[in-house]
Amino acid sequence: MSGAGAAPHRAGLVALVGWTNVGKSTLFNRLVGCRIAAVADVAQTTRHRITGVVQLGRRGQIALVDTPGLHEPRDRLNRRMLELVRGSLGGVDAVLWVVDAARGIGAGDRQAATLALAAGAPCLAVLNKLDRVASRPLLLPMMQLAAELGCAAAVPVSATTGEGADALVQALLEQLPEAPALYDEDYLTDQSERGLVAEWIREELVRETRQELPHSIAVVVERWVEREGAVLRIEATVLIERESQKPIVIGKDGERLKRVGIAARAAAERLLDRPVFLGLWVRVRQDWRNDDQTLAELGLG
Repeated sequence: MSGAGAAPHRAGLVALVGWTNVGKSTLFNRLVGCRIAAVADVAQTTRHRITGVVQLGRRGQIALVDTPGLHEPRDRLNRRMLELVRGSLGGVDAVLWVVDAARGIGAGDRQAATLALAAGAPCLAVLNKLDRVASRPLLLPMMQLAAELGCAAAVPVSATTGEGADALVQALLEQLPEAPALYDEDYLTDQSERGLVAEWIREELVRETRQELPHSIAVVVERWVEREGAVLRIEATVLIERESQKPIVIGKDGERLKRVGIAARAAAERLLDRPVFLGLWVRVRQDWRNDDQTLAELGLG
């Protein structure tokens, strides 16, 4: 309960919506204060609905839902991702419509705005990538358009540097209802440890293969063996679609897969606070993006 004269505690569920590659996941991680969502400078990096909680003490609590970037679907994987976006907008208390301010508002961004506003909750336009905007006056037409579309506010932000993040949180809090916390004060995310490790492996692979086959890669954690006082053993399979893609993922003398394993293992050890052995294998599963069993295995059933 708030004391006399104190600002009310606000809490609510907030969905992030935007066209692909506008920096939603970077913004999500920035606001939550922890690396949860996979981030890479490649379209469609996010494939799942991910919840992360912004803990603000007596001020409030924001349950952020990161969603896949909107795009033109070409296979079942893409269609499932878009279904996740639409499903994530039901019952939210507010929506963040994220755009790349350095690129400007295009046709895809307008599609995202239509979807965001249709949720029927207050919508804030987030003009992201402020650090790449050549001149601040260039933001004014975008802010005006956001107001004309029906957004409650437009907030310039750089998810990369953090500029504007506090202002965004405050503007968002003002749109949320007075309510008790939705989660415990130490709750961070709905993602399992297995899920986080799989996403970090895929993130590193996407970074390494961004010009070659980022969308043909999936990661499944097959084994998770814990023994008291021993190194945690994690074994994961990297799924690709064709035999010819194996050398690309593995790299010359296995160097690329080794780099991916080292980076992902370090992230896992930071998260789990214990030594980790990470084993990676590469397996061909033809046309997995259109295979219902594989999509279900990846949590996209």
